[in-house]
Amino acid sequence: MKVSETRNQASELIQQYKINEKAASGHEKRVSGKAAQEERVSLSERARDINQVKTVIAELPEVREEKVMELKHRIDEGTYRVDSGKVADKMIEASLLDIFA
Repeated sequence: MKVSETRNQASELIQQYKINEKAASGHEKRVSGKAAQEERVSLSERARDINQVKTVIAELPEVREEKVMELKHRIDEGTYRVDSGKVADKMIEASLLDIFA
């Protein structure tokens, strides 16, 4: 399974969870003329949804093998170039995020 497919599957599960949460909130039914809250099993449904998302995320590879192979190939060919300006910008950005976080 490709990373993009797994991410799409995780996104779909999250969206479905949000839809289910909206649908489950605010439901009432009448019992002998009085409004009573409907019994819900949202905790177990929520736990199941969270477990599904965790499973999909766990299936994501920690290493993007396609990217690693591409970079190895470029290094072997001598066509890989590091943009020192971009590296410096990212280092400064990370430092600023650490300071202000």
